[in-house]
Order: sequence, then structure tokens, then C-alpha cells
Amino acid sequence: MHINTNIKRSTVIAALTLTLFCLLIKWISYYPSLIETYYSHGIYPYISSLYRTLFGWIPFSIGDLLYFTAGCYLLYYLYKIFNVFAKKRILEIDYGKRIKRTFFFVTSTYIYFNLMWGLNYNRPGISSELQLHTIAHNEADLKKITSALVQKVNESRISLHTNSIKYKHYKIVFGEAQKAYIKAGLAFSFMEYKTSSVKRSMYGRLGNYVGFLGYYNPFTGEAQLNLTMPQFLIPYVSCHEMAHQLGYAKESEASFVAYLAATQSADKLFHYSTYLDLYTYANYELYERDSADAKNNYNQLDTLVKKDLAELRKYAEKRKNPIEPIIKLFYDHYLKANEQDKGVNSYNEVIGWLIAYQKKYGRI
Repeated sequence: MHINTNIKRSTVIAALTLTLFCLLIKWISYYPSLIETYYSHGIYPYISSLYRTLFGWIPFSIGDLLYFTAGCYLLYYLYKIFNVFAKKRILEIDYGKRIKRTFFFVTSTYIYFNLMWGLNYNRPGISSELQLHTIAHNEADLKKITSALVQKVNESRISLHTNSIKYKHYKIVFGEAQKAYIKAGLAFSFMEYKTSSVKRSMYGRLGNYVGFLGYYNPFTGEAQLNLTMPQFLIPYVSCHEMAHQLGYAKESEASFVAYLAATQSADKLFHYSTYLDLYTYANYELYERDSADAKNNYNQLDTLVKKDLAELRKYAEKRKNPIEPIIKLFYDHYLKANEQDKGVNSYNEVIGWLIAYQKKYGRI
């Protein structure tokens, strides 16, 4: 075993500096109002706009290439470790050097992630901007919102005037999503969205194994979508990932901001996509409390809506595999580590925001 005890003074200073930065970020995270004022509404919009300006015009995802490069390096690193153990050369490893490299990589990544986007996890967000207060909703609230969503789903599906939906090219859908945000920005200034950077994921089919429909890359500011999903989901998922670009890091808030934007679209498919997704969240939660009422809600759906839900179930069944639960477990811990106590179930909390919005404005 080899440990190099000759540590340079500059290395110690750099390590202490990075440590202090990490501690400062952690300290700032306890002051949500400061983050909201000086970061989320201060410097972050410029960071986000710069990212989208730099990478938005490129037709493919730079972030996906970055992930690919990182993945290749990780495989190479694991191969080297395996090779060391296979040849029984463990004592030749310079552990001090490896520990130093790992420390600098982890702390630098942590600082960059938080300064470029991650601090948004600690902001008050939509609750302060719209003065919405989500409290634990009761069964009556849930039944009321689900009933309203059933009506909205049916109305929006009928408004499409066709048995078989004629879907537009995904690039047109991304453009329509930007128009929806521009329109929503007239009512809610905090939703202003100018330069677009929404792209097709290079890992769409891989996403079916690890369980993602879309994701935001905090290192390049790009939003990526898995376009193998049923096409009626794409409009709402696009708006969801764009909400992350605007600094709504928590999943429930991104879903709610996506609802505010998508329902402003002139394209009725955006309305249908949004209300259908929200209905599935609400009725699933209701099913756990009152299965009979949830089944009755399903029976009230238009035949064409039921057809789309059948397609969605079929898609979900095809995605089931041994890898997905493992990835889901890691993602669950990631969300819990970033101010979302319910982990992957945080997505369902969008219904709480929708109920609060309905109570305040009398509509959805």
C-alpha cells in the first residue's frame, strides 16, 4: 500500500476553500427567502438563459453526450480497479492520490450543481409566488378535484374532434410548449420563458428500462424527453421539463407550473395531455382511500380516454424490468436528499397544489 504524505500547501488551501464553499451552500439552504429573492429571482434567470442560449440551438443534446462521456470514464475506471484486484496489485495503489482526486471531484461537482441550479430545491417557490398554501387535503377535497378533472379530461378529448389523434412532429410540440409559456408569462411574470432548449433524448429506449419520461440536465440547462412514450403525454411532459429550466426543482412544483403553462396553450392537445396526467395522479390517490368512487370516476370517462389509458397501461407493462426498481430506489434517495421527503411519490403532491389553486381561484 502506498500513501503519499507529501501534500502541497496549495492542495491544502484548495481543499479548505472547497470545503468552506460546501459549508456555505449548506448554510444558505436554511434561508429559503434569501434563495428566492437573490438566487431564484436574482442570478438564476441569467444562468438559465445563458445555458439555453449556448446549447438551445444545437439539434442534439450536449448533456447526453456529457453523460455518455462520464459513463465511459466510469466503466474504464471500474475496469482498472477490477484489473488491479485480478492481478493482486492492491498494495501498489496510491490511496492518498485517489482519495484526493475523489474529494476534489465530489466537492467541485456539488458546488457547481448547487450554484448552477440545485439551490432551487430550497426555495419557497410557487407557494410564495401565488400565495398558495397546501395543507393535508381531506377525502372530500380529493373527490371534488378528481370529479373536476374527469370533466376536464372528457371535454378536452372531445374538443380534439377525432377518434384518432393526429399528432404533430415533436419539434412542433416543443415550439407549442414555448408559446404556452410565453402566454402564461403574461399572467404570471415568473413564468417568462424566452430561449428554448428542449430536445429529444439520445437514450429514449434506455429510458424505458430505467423508468424516465423526461429529465433536466443541470450541467447544460437542457430538457430532454423520452419520445418512446405515448404521444399524448409529450405536451405535458415537455412543459414539466421546461418548468425545471425556470428553476422549479421540486417535481410537484414543476408539474404544477407545467399545468399553468399547458392550459394556456392554443393547442387543445396540451389541455388533454395535462388533464389526463393530473387525473391519473388524483384518481390513483382516491383509489387508495375510496376504491369504489375511483372506479366510478373511471366509468365516467369518455371511451376514447379509456382507450388512451389502456395504451398507457400497456406502455407501463412493457417497461417493467429488473433494472427499473434499482434505478427508482436511487432516484428516490436523490429526491429525499433534495427537500422532497416523499421521494418518487413527490410527483403526486401536484394534486395538493391543484386543490389549493382551485380553492383560491375557483377553477382549474
